[in-house]
Amino acid sequence: MTPSRATLALFWLAAGTMHFVRPRSYDHIAPPPLREHARAITYASGVAELVGGALAAAGPRRVARWYLLLLLAAVYPANVWMAFEPERHPKLPRWALVARLPVQFLFAWHAVAGTRD
Repeated sequence: MTPSRATLALFWLAAGTMHFVRPRSYDHIAPPPLREHARAITYASGVAELVGGALAAAGPRRVARWYLLLLLAAVYPANVWMAFEPERHPKLPRWALVARLPVQFLFAWHAVAGTRD
């Protein structure tokens, strides 16, 4: 396994685990139409990230790449809502909430780079 693929797998496994270790932190991220089911979404997205980490570690590269890119696209609206609703995240400065938006593209680059040869 390449170092890039290993860091990709570790990142997603750690990210997915945190949904179960600190679920309340993720419940607040749910966009308004989904807030009624925030905890279920927190757990489902945690499972999805764990699957992504497992695929990055041992799955077919192309499957892992597309799975992670689709996962990033699926969670992007939550990051947008965080930026638009800074009052829901008083512990985070507004600039950090806005900075999360382009950082998602770095994660996408990592998904592509980590699943190359």
